Amino acid sequence: MVSRKSNPQSKTLWAYAYQIQPPQAEPRLRGIKALLDHEHGDAQRGARTWTGRLVLDALMTHILVVSDGPEQNREVNRKLEAELAGLKAGFALTAPMPVVDVLPL
Repeated sequence: MVSRKSNPQSKTLWAYAYQIQPPQAEPRLRGIKALLDHEHGDAQRGARTWTGRLVLDALMTHILVVSDGPEQNREVNRKLEAELAGLKAGFALTAPMPVVDVLPL
């Protein structure tokens, strides 16, 4: 059995998701995809961790987010929610959950 020791350079990342119903077709999500890509680039330039991915499913569309903090009231969240309102898509936001023992990116 392998034991995992805590690395002093490891940091906690946070994951949360937007759950969108009804499911959305990929072409309708172009604006959201562009927003996710833009925010990821901004985070990289600022030495932060933030990434978002679209997951298309038959029952629901998901936006999975991994970030260096649990905050869900950032500007990017407000922009995402405005885009979703423009699509007239209902959504729920999950609570952030820690992802621990992650090596720095």
